[in-house]
Amino acid sequence: MKRRVIIMGAAGRDFHNFNTYFRGNESYEIVAFTATQIPGIDDKKYPAELAGELYPEGIPIFPETDLPLLIKKHEIDLVVFAYSDVPYERTMHNTALVNACGADFMFMGTKNTTVKTTKPLVTICAARTGCGKSQTTRAVVKVLKAKGLKVVSIRHPMPYGDLVKQKVQRFASIEDLKKHDCTIEEMEEYEPHIQMGSIIYAGVDYEAIVREAEKEADVIIWDGGNNDTPFYTSDKEIKIIVVDPHRAGHEISYYPGETNLRIADVVVINKIDSADFDDIQEVRENISEINPNAIVIDGASPLFVDKPELIKGANVLVVEDGPTLTHGEMTYGAGVVAATKYGAAELIDPREFAVGEIADTFKKYPDIGILLPAMGYGEQQIKDLEDTINAVNCDAVVIATPIDLTRIVKIHKPTVKVSYELQEIGTPNLADVLKDF
Repeated sequence: MKRRVIIMGAAGRDFHNFNTYFRGNESYEIVAFTATQIPGIDDKKYPAELAGELYPEGIPIFPETDLPLLIKKHEIDLVVFAYSDVPYERTMHNTALVNACGADFMFMGTKNTTVKTTKPLVTICAARTGCGKSQTTRAVVKVLKAKGLKVVSIRHPMPYGDLVKQKVQRFASIEDLKKHDCTIEEMEEYEPHIQMGSIIYAGVDYEAIVREAEKEADVIIWDGGNNDTPFYTSDKEIKIIVVDPHRAGHEISYYPGETNLRIADVVVINKIDSADFDDIQEVRENISEINPNAIVIDGASPLFVDKPELIKGANVLVVEDGPTLTHGEMTYGAGVVAATKYGAAELIDPREFAVGEIADTFKKYPDIGILLPAMGYGEQQIKDLEDTINAVNCDAVVIATPIDLTRIVKIHKPTVKVSYELQEIGTPNLADVLKDF
C-alpha cells in the first residue's frame, strides 16, 4: 500500500523534495503540504500543472498549526520535514509531536534531493540566515567572470505568488523584477546580481531551471537560501559555506547548517572585523572538529554609507533585511552598526508606529527589538511597511537592505543607504580556491 505523506515546508525545500523524489513515485501519496514562516502561503494549492499526473487536483497546503489534526484525519504514515534555519530543539519538538500522533518523521539527505548539472558547479550555502552568503556569491561570480567564464547563478526558491508562472524565472534586468511580480525578499536577492551585470535564475522546478541555465553558462553558481543544503551536484564542484561568529555555536546547532559545514570544501568566516575574538575562536574550533579538512577563508563585511552626515546627532529609524531579523534571529545588522559608527543620537523604536501586517510581524517575532524588518511578501505588506516608515517620528531613515528600498516604497524623510560587500582577509582567498575553474 502507498504510504500517506505530509510534507512540512515553507514554499521552497518542500516543493523541491516533492519534485525530485515524490512526484511520480507511486510508493507514496502526498496528502498535503503544511506551511510556516512565510505569510500567505498556507490555504493554497501546489498546482496540478507542477504536481504531475498522480495529482490531477493538485496538493492542498495547510497552516503548520493544523498538523496534528491532519495526521489523524488522513491517517498519515510519514511526515517529511522540509525547511531550513531551525534550531535542533525545535526539530526534535516537531519529531515528538508527529511521533505522538502515530506517524514516522523524516529528514531527507542530499542523495535523493539533488539534481545533477552537466556544468562545473560552485555552491554557496550558510550556517544561518544573514551570515553573508549573498555577498559571498557575488564575490565568487566576480572571480569567475574575471577569468572570462560565462557564469549563471541559480537562487534558492522564493515562490510566493502564482507557482505555475514561477516554474522557471530568469532575471537579467530591473524590468524582470516587475515582470515576475517579485516580493521585497526576492528583489533583495536578485537585484544585486542584475546591478553587476549578472544573470540569475529562480522559480519552482529546479531541474527545469538548471537545464535552461546550462544553455548559457560555463559555470553554475548555487546561491542558497537560509541555511539550506544545495539543490544541485556535479562531477566538478566546490562547496562553500559561510559562518557567522556573531552567532558562534549556531553552525553546529541549527538544521541543516551543520550538514553544510560537514560537506563543505571551503568555510568562509565572515564579519571577523566586528566579532569578538573569543567567538571567532569558538567558530574556528567547531570547524576544526566537524570538518578539519576544509579550507578556511577569513572575511569581513565593511560598510559603505552614502550620506553619513545625515546620521550624526540624529534620531534615526533603522530598516534591516527582513528574514535576517525574523527567522534569522539577528537583533541588529549593518544599519545599526552604521548608525552607531556615525554617531546617531538615538535609534527610534518602530513598534508603536507599526500597522497592519508589519504589526503582526512584531507580534510573531517579539525579539526583533527596535529595528524595522523590510517585510514585503505582498502588496498589502509593502503598503504597511511604507505607512509604518512614514509614521515613525525620526530625523532620517537608515536603510540597510540589499535593494534600493526607495524604488519600492515612498519615504517622506531623508534616507541613508548602507551597503556591504565581502572583503577577504589574507590568504587563502576565493581566487585561490577557484583557480582551477
